[in-house]
Amino acid sequence: MKKFNITVNGKTYEVDVEEIGGVSAPAPVRRQEAPTAAPTAPAKAAAPAPAAAPAPAVEGGEAVTSPMPGTILDIKVNVGDTVANGTVLVILEAMKMENEIMANGAGKVLSINVNKGASVNSGDVLVVIG
Repeated sequence: MKKFNITVNGKTYEVDVEEIGGVSAPAPVRRQEAPTAAPTAPAKAAAPAPAAAPAPAVEGGEAVTSPMPGTILDIKVNVGDTVANGTVLVILEAMKMENEIMANGAGKVLSINVNKGASVNSGDVLVVIG
């Protein structure tokens, strides 16, 4: 367990964080309000998240993956279409915002791996361009 003092909106909290190696489940957190008379230490900055892995190469093409969880609102291309770098492929709704997912290179649409209305997670393959 590691202890941290965190200040949120002027209130200081003492937080115990349990380190779990290699498991993506959220760690249980116990919150306690720190006494106001105690000196507060500056909160430590969280370690930056690791950079996302490049899109995996799919047999005969390159996958365009979802950058975040969301819902597919629209698919702007069809299998067999020729696309340029930056062409909008899919509209992904995430956090009440519409996000344009664009081609990361020129090529031909080999497959579309999602349907309108489908829920996707981060890293799910949306379209394959070859």
